[in-house]
Amino acid sequence: MPDVIFNGPGGRIEGRYRHAREEAAPVALLLHPHPQHGGAMNNKVVYALFQAFARRGFSTLRFNFRGVGRSQGSFDHGLGELSDAAAALDWLQSHNADASRCWIAGFSFGAWI
Repeated sequence: MPDVIFNGPGGRIEGRYRHAREEAAPVALLLHPHPQHGGAMNNKVVYALFQAFARRGFSTLRFNFRGVGRSQGSFDHGLGELSDAAAALDWLQSHNADASRCWIAGFSFGAWI
């Protein structure tokens, strides 16, 4: 599963991506728990979701919100993180233009976003 770096509104965003074998496979974007309480894309629930979607044939992206891991920026109380998620979705869709469906899943803070 390759590391990916893409541009977000607050700077560079770090993620992990797995591309599906089928060209028109659905895509899944996964959002992690609260950044100020240890939440990151490697959270065990987010990782398990990533694996589950990938096993079901999805192209799947999980990423760190701004200020987490190698993602640039600082916590923005939800507004900036929503913009990060939009940038991640744009990146995911640009690499899967023929995707049949799009799913977004989050855990705790990620679900709120």
